[in-house]
Amino acid sequence: MSMAGLISALRGTSSFRPSASTCRQLPQQRLCMSSGDATTIIRTLEPGSHISEMEVKKSRFIGYASHASNWDDAKAYIDTVKQEHPKARHWCFGFQCGVNPVTERSSDDGEPTGTAGAPILGAIQGEDLSDVVCVVVRYFGGIKLGAGGLIRAYGGAARLVLREAPILETLPTASFLVVLPSKHVGGVYGAVGKVGAVTTREEYLADGSVTLTISCDLAVLASLKASLSDATKGEVEFKDE
Repeated sequence: MSMAGLISALRGTSSFRPSASTCRQLPQQRLCMSSGDATTIIRTLEPGSHISEMEVKKSRFIGYASHASNWDDAKAYIDTVKQEHPKARHWCFGFQCGVNPVTERSSDDGEPTGTAGAPILGAIQGEDLSDVVCVVVRYFGGIKLGAGGLIRAYGGAARLVLREAPILETLPTASFLVVLPSKHVGGVYGAVGKVGAVTTREEYLADGSVTLTISCDLAVLASLKASLSDATKGEVEFKDE
């Protein structure tokens, strides 16, 4: 299911500005993988919105989780969850995606610092998942839980929904832009097809060149670029997407 489908399923959008939010770029990824191993399987969630609920001292903690390969998709999902629960007290989240570097974000959304976003993010990491956003919605039940109780509740709600959600295993991928004389397009498509890569956004320019966006498994990235150089007799320019 596309992110647009998830949004439709959850009904509506809103303008969400998380408080106490953090964002970091990490040099390494922890996914049961050795650093730089492009053939290692990445564990993420199957498409769809996954939901579970638990109660702690009369407070309801509703966990939502979804695959999200970038922050825009993750934020759209967070927005729709908040719209689904406009009367909730807190909408806290954790998000992690990417391979070397890893991007992670979290928000306590008004809870004491470190008692909500960090435990949710820790649950994602503890389940060895990536490209995942997890939101925990809290309806306050009238009894304060204390810092330790909040950490256990938010982390527990996140782990519950992540463990119940079906897992999808994928290989890391890479996308890049190439610019080349149009006379070499046939050779480029041949090289791309041999490794199972795909091309998108083809554009012919006034100077006779063409631009293509190519996506492939990270494991074949270096060899594919070498093949493209051979196919174009060195007349290809590589640009990061």
